[in-house]
Formats: sequence, structure tokens, C-alpha cells
Amino acid sequence: MARQINDTFLRACRGEQTSYVPVWYMRQAGRSQPEYRALKEKYSLFEITHQPELCAYVTRLPVEQYGVDAAILYKDIMTPLPAIGVNVEIQGGIGPVIANPIRSLQDVERLGEIDPEHDVPYVFETIRLLVNEQLDVPLIGFAGAPFTLASYMIEGGPSKNYHKTKAFMYAEPKAWFALMDKLAEMTIRYVRAQIRAGASAVQIFDSWVGAVSADDYRTFIKPAMARIFAALREEGAPLIMFGVGASHLVHEWNDLPLDVIGLDWRLSIREARRQGIAKAIQGNLDPAVLLAPWDVIEERVKRILDEGMERPGYIFNLGHGIFPDVQPATLKRLTAFIHEYTSTN
Repeated sequence: MARQINDTFLRACRGEQTSYVPVWYMRQAGRSQPEYRALKEKYSLFEITHQPELCAYVTRLPVEQYGVDAAILYKDIMTPLPAIGVNVEIQGGIGPVIANPIRSLQDVERLGEIDPEHDVPYVFETIRLLVNEQLDVPLIGFAGAPFTLASYMIEGGPSKNYHKTKAFMYAEPKAWFALMDKLAEMTIRYVRAQIRAGASAVQIFDSWVGAVSADDYRTFIKPAMARIFAALREEGAPLIMFGVGASHLVHEWNDLPLDVIGLDWRLSIREARRQGIAKAIQGNLDPAVLLAPWDVIEERVKRILDEGMERPGYIFNLGHGIFPDVQPATLKRLTAFIHEYTSTN
């Protein structure tokens, strides 16, 4: 039986009134924490995620240290790909490198299907351990979106411009849509299993989708996203969408069957709402501000909170992930400040 949790984050996801603004931080578990860096001297990311006790520790550590209102499962968006036949390796200083990049329809057709509980059982063991024994806040599961996963699979690794990905999209539409279908099905199965194991909400990261135009998004990507969110909607967990440099796509996200739109710092909350974004909003402090003096941080955060609180359905977060130079003490102080400044008690 799941433990009693603080559901402030979940109520904000559903657009309900809350007694304070809930907060969590993308990449809150990881590189900015000395305890994590000590672990990484002994274990790779792959090794940590394959050991449920260790992975649960990394996941819950920021909740204990910072007092945030949600945990996000520690893992990588590449986690499900080996199960469908993608030869991926996380290389230090580079990121995911794929030895068998997609070049043709035949390459897409060779991809298999995921059986989540069989192929990545350690993910669900970690979720159950956290939810049943360790957390008193909701656990957020997550997955990479098809475009972002496809970009790694086609480029063979990280890219600055996604030229190969977009060229494949334009030149090989049959293969492209087949790949979107494969990745959509994998995402549905993988995320559904996370929710059924105990994840209370899910964030879909389309980290690099900002590289495409709104017109191309509607044509080449949105059908797969609509399929994913429609299927996951049946599970009843709040669904969050996030991309970087994707302010031009928020209207596309707004009419998908999801609950929360994550903004980066390029579009203000007030402007998004002025443009008709009606869903709950999450965001959107530039993480670079966390390296500024406290008075600068406080002034920027107040401005964001004031905009966020103009309507119910707001969650404070960053506009991208925490990076290693950010001090844990800053995040702890920031969380306490957000709770205090927004409290209606």
C-alpha cells in the first residue's frame, strides 16, 4: 500500500487551488550534489539505474535535501531503447552514442517492441521501492518523446543542428512515420508501466523539438504525440510536456490531451496565458540565474511566482535542468523561499 503523500504538486497539475506553489527542479537528482558525484566515482549511470536501492537513493536525495514537492525518477531517456534493438552507450563528455543509426525504412522495420516489466524490470522495482517505502511526495516518471529519441537514433549521437534528422524526415516520410509509430508505441508501453508501478505523474521530454517549425511539428510529430497522450490519458496520471527553445510550439501542445505545459525562460508565464494557453503551467527560471547573488535570484523568482499565481494551476520549476555549478544550498534556500512567499496559510 502506498504511503500518504503531500499531493500539492498533483493538485496544481490538475489546475486546482493550492495553499502554496509547489516546486521541483529538472535534474534535481544528479550532478550538482556532492553525494551523487561521489557515487559516480564508483558507478556509471547505467550501473546506478540497474540497482533499485541505489537508484531510489539518488531519486529521493533531493527531496530530503531541498524539501521539494515531487521526486523525479533518476534514469535516462535512452533507458528503453536497447530493448527495441538500439545499440546505445552513454559516453562521458559526449552523451548517448548509437552504434547502429537509422538510415532507411529497413532499419526502422528491424526495431523490436518493448516488454517493459521483462526488459527493464529494475525501473519498476525502483518505482515500487520509492512509492511504497520511501517517498512522502509524488514520484514523477518520464520518457523521451519520439522526435528527440529519433534525433539521437538518426544522428548517431548529440547534434547541434539536427540536419540529418530533418533531412530524413523530409526525404523519407514513409520511414519517418514508421519510426514515429514504433517510438510512440514504445513510449506508451513504457510510461503506462511506470504509472501502473506507482508513478503519480509523467513528464515527456521533447528536449530538441524546438529545432522544427510549428508547421513541421503539426505534420511530422504531432500525430505521434496525440496518440501517446490519448493512450496515457486512460491511466489517470497528470501528463506534463516539456521542450527546450519550443515557445513556438506551445499552442500545438495546448490542444493535445495533456495537463501541464512546461515553459523554458524564453516565454513568460503571463505571455503564454495571454496567448491563450489554458492548461496548468510549469516553469520557468533560467537555471543560469542560480549562479547569481541571492538578491538577483529572489527578484527574478518573485517576478515568475507573481505571474504564476495569477491563476490556479502553477508549478515552479526551471526552464531547463540544473547544471553542476549550482550549489545545493541555493536550491534548498530557493525551495524554502518559494513555499514561504506563496503560502496562503
